[in-house]
Amino acid sequence: MKLFDPRTIMESDFSPGGKDRDFLFAFNNDNFSDRVLRIEIMDSLPENKSDGEGCTTIADWARNRKRRREDIKKENAAELALYREEHILNCNQPDTEDGVAYENQDEEAVAMIEESPSGDEAGPSNDSSWSMECSTVLRVKTIHISSPILAAKSPYFYKLFSNGMRESEQRHVTLRINASEEAALMELLNFIYSETLSTTTAPALLDVLMAADKFQVASCMRYCSKLLRNLLMTPESALLYLELPSTVLMADTVQPLTDAAKQYLAARYKDITKYQDEVLNLPLAGIEAVLSSDDLQVASEDVVYDFVLKWARAQYPKLEDRRDVLGSRLGRLIRFPYMTCRKLKKVLASNDFDHDLASKVVLEALFFKAETPHRQRTLTPEDSTNKRFVERAYKYRPVKVVEFDIPHQQCIVYLDLKRDECANLFPSGRVYSQAFHLGGQGFFLSAHCNMDQQSSFHCFGLFLGMQEKGSVSFAVDYEFAARTKPAGEFVSKYKGNYTFTGGKAVGYRNLFAMPWTSFMAEDSLYFINGILHLRAELTIKQH
Repeated sequence: MKLFDPRTIMESDFSPGGKDRDFLFAFNNDNFSDRVLRIEIMDSLPENKSDGEGCTTIADWARNRKRRREDIKKENAAELALYREEHILNCNQPDTEDGVAYENQDEEAVAMIEESPSGDEAGPSNDSSWSMECSTVLRVKTIHISSPILAAKSPYFYKLFSNGMRESEQRHVTLRINASEEAALMELLNFIYSETLSTTTAPALLDVLMAADKFQVASCMRYCSKLLRNLLMTPESALLYLELPSTVLMADTVQPLTDAAKQYLAARYKDITKYQDEVLNLPLAGIEAVLSSDDLQVASEDVVYDFVLKWARAQYPKLEDRRDVLGSRLGRLIRFPYMTCRKLKKVLASNDFDHDLASKVVLEALFFKAETPHRQRTLTPEDSTNKRFVERAYKYRPVKVVEFDIPHQQCIVYLDLKRDECANLFPSGRVYSQAFHLGGQGFFLSAHCNMDQQSSFHCFGLFLGMQEKGSVSFAVDYEFAARTKPAGEFVSKYKGNYTFTGGKAVGYRNLFAMPWTSFMAEDSLYFINGILHLRAELTIKQH
């Protein structure tokens, strides 16, 4: 007898909703079936109902499932102790092997048993199912099935029907399941025949998704994932989708659902300072989804670093655990190359990171900062899954700073703006740089789109400001320069000296002495490969 091979049928042939693939008429119909599926429903839990039964919300489903897992652990632990005790008393043999087999079993083990033509049960084919044998059979369902239909949709059933059969006329197969899985299994079997589901609630769909994962019905997992994505997403449901069992999360069919959950959390919490309390209470999967986003509304990567440490210290009080999660999970989500040098120094001094890891990321960040913008872009492939070189949408633009102490205190600040960033300034926008320091005082640069002094046209302006700290007075010599396309060198535009007090700024409304339209023209002197390169040189004024 030649066995049916489901690999000869393309998955696209079984797209959900296709009327030509509706075999529901054959389900549990002896005339169109070649085998009998005997389903033994085991009373392995205190409450004989499915996870989804009686659950109207995701929260109910999660609580029931958590309680169910805890019940299974307690019950199995008691069974294991009883089994070992009986095994020692009756056989006087070590129970090491049995203990190992038990510890490695799946929490929802399934026992498949093939029966002889006479109907007499054979022994369990899987030793790991012995814990189910300690449970009571609540009821038995007998269903007529078509092995080609089940095998075409499920590698699990394909292997079951093609392996271990002594004679081709054997027709009976026994499946043992927990009572909590009954409703989901029946939905799954109906889907295999009809490619539709009758259930529409999120808890029930999750139950079917778990059953489809166990029995390797990829088309049903994909269908459940699609239905769940169409339901209203909440922080609660998004987190649950990200914390499903690893076997489910590893399935490609569920990837769109987990991607949607990550996108939802990233969009909801993109302003992490506004929702700080909520974000600090997120589990690891949730905080990873938020930190992976390029659209975080943060002042700078320094804020991200401080927030990650705050979260890790709250969630992992033990230093060893904290170092582990920062080194293996969260550290790769911090974009160290866009942190300020002052903060990078704190990374090296931090006890939260492994010293070797801290040295590695700081050194990498400093080398990145030293590269030219063109070279930096080559280190940022668009399809990279590692985003440490990808710049976020910071509220304040990153700058490069070179500091000197002799012959006098001085710093040179480089600010790069993309053409589209400049275009977004029109007609009255402004963009601020990250803070930098000179003589212990904080400064920043700001680029503006202004009207010229005669209010006749728009123009590009650049200003130097001091961070407000009371009535402090600070005198500096300054020079503004821009790189031009012909020579590729910085050309001085304006220079002068100014005594700052808290909140004051100095600059030029029309830095390039030309209208905005001329400045933004494609053949402008000042955009090199789409980047405007600005430089500000500050020196503490000598008295």
